[in-house]
Amino acid sequence: MASPGSGFWSFGSEDGSGDPENPGTARAWCQVAQKFTGGIGNKLCALLYGDAEKPAESGGSEPPRATSRKAACACNQKPCSCPKADINYAFLHATDLLPACEGERPTLAFLQDVMDILLQYVVKSFDRSTKVIDFHYPNELLQEYNWELTDQPQNLEEILMHCQTTLKYAIKTGHPRYFNQLSTGLDMVGLAADWLTSTANTNMFTYEIAPVFVLLEYVTLKKMREIIGWPGGAGDGIFSPGGAISNMYAMLIARFKMFPEVKEKGMAAVPRLIAFTSEHSHFSLKKGAAALGIGTDSVILIKCDERGKMIPSDLERRIIEAKQKGFVPFLVSATAGTTVYGAFDPLLAVADICKKYKIWMHVDAAWGGGLLMSRKHKWKLSGVERANSVTWNPHKMMGVPLQCSALLVREEGLMQSCNQMHASYLFQQDKHYDLSYDTGDKALQCGRHVDVFKLWLMWRAKGATGFEAHIDKCLELAEYLYNIIKNREGYEMVFDGKPQHTNVCFWYVPPSLRVLEDNEERMSRLSKVAPVIKARMMEYGTTMVSYQPLGDKVNFFRMVISNPAATHQDIDFLIEEIERLGQDL
Repeated sequence: MASPGSGFWSFGSEDGSGDPENPGTARAWCQVAQKFTGGIGNKLCALLYGDAEKPAESGGSEPPRATSRKAACACNQKPCSCPKADINYAFLHATDLLPACEGERPTLAFLQDVMDILLQYVVKSFDRSTKVIDFHYPNELLQEYNWELTDQPQNLEEILMHCQTTLKYAIKTGHPRYFNQLSTGLDMVGLAADWLTSTANTNMFTYEIAPVFVLLEYVTLKKMREIIGWPGGAGDGIFSPGGAISNMYAMLIARFKMFPEVKEKGMAAVPRLIAFTSEHSHFSLKKGAAALGIGTDSVILIKCDERGKMIPSDLERRIIEAKQKGFVPFLVSATAGTTVYGAFDPLLAVADICKKYKIWMHVDAAWGGGLLMSRKHKWKLSGVERANSVTWNPHKMMGVPLQCSALLVREEGLMQSCNQMHASYLFQQDKHYDLSYDTGDKALQCGRHVDVFKLWLMWRAKGATGFEAHIDKCLELAEYLYNIIKNREGYEMVFDGKPQHTNVCFWYVPPSLRVLEDNEERMSRLSKVAPVIKARMMEYGTTMVSYQPLGDKVNFFRMVISNPAATHQDIDFLIEEIERLGQDL
């Protein structure tokens, strides 16, 4: 594939011209926004630069109904002489919006009101005085609102109310005190890119219908392969609907590499295949094996040490056992950043074993791949450059809005050979441009969402240095939490030593359990502590953090930090809130 070149498409900004902290640059962007969006741009810039009052906190009640407003004007006359009639949404329906005749004015007014709702939600997401969640039980929400679909259309006033209601009960995943999942935070440039992507509303299968997006996917995947360490960024890749699908792609391609005849003849034409992954790996490896007809029994779980890292000697032992039984080892999936412990498997040792036994090496770096952007922490993925394929989810540690997951493959052309079906109505061979940019035939999907633009635009806005600062900050906050609780009364660490990633795993032990001997009764009672505290967190709406059991360890808190809005004060708040909510247990 020919390179689209540097300049506009490439990453980085040597002169800082893309720096959002540069007031001149930011004001210029505001002027552009005002030119093209009118009132929306004015309101957004007022929020950003303090030129207007911050929207008042509603205290949990729904915002007032936007029943009518002055119609926006779409003409280019200066001054404008168009009549400004009131728009009453109670008498308008979706059929009155574009492409309806004379639909421009109600469309602009309606979309500006939707934007007002979104901007209020965005600002509230970063306000620590607001709730992370306004929790209601499913039956309560079902009874309080009518969610059923109807035969007759509702008016636009009701549609705006649905938007408000949906966000009222949504989890504020950008809130500085939301720590529940690996994907947290709300990046403003990424959000803008997502809005643009939805507006463009196109598909990624051919260059002819997604020219810019296809080029951006090319340059972004190439950059990611360079960062992994593959010479010149050579190889292949694709953005897929999440890390589970990226991992399944790796399994699919590894099987095809070893037995290409499986594409036409199926599993009956190949011997019993065996995949290996750690006992702490993501469940998607077994799901992929089930979906591909390999079977979950053919996924062998390798023992881990006390920190959750795969033990290479056990991997080699299990490979030898499988071969002695006449089975064919075809894939080893190492993990760079396990979901619970945040552990990094010893990739160099795994690579040596894979080379010795001629097995495809995949690295699931969905959670840990972001550390490759940090000069301070990328050593934890030493050996990733020896992998045949890598899963990397920028929507996790890099803060890109969901979803954004990449599967990177070292051998160019292998994905295409594995998946192509030569659909002549899409991939005509006599088109007038370079057909290598028609990437759809190497994907399992036909329709494929544009996921790359969020990452590309954020990269342009932050630069690699911005991602590095974000990642370094999150890992520093994790170490800060660890240093506070490791010797604090009422806390026990799940494993010794400072965290490898931002995962900090611990038990909170209420005063009533601190005097008990370490026996089965104590473990049984301790297992109930985290679920109760979590439920109380959600009912108060103050914060959210995940918990789970693992192996023989009863329920413990798994704190993860990927939100750049979080601060030391938010970590302090979390500790105090756990103690407040759990003292009486």
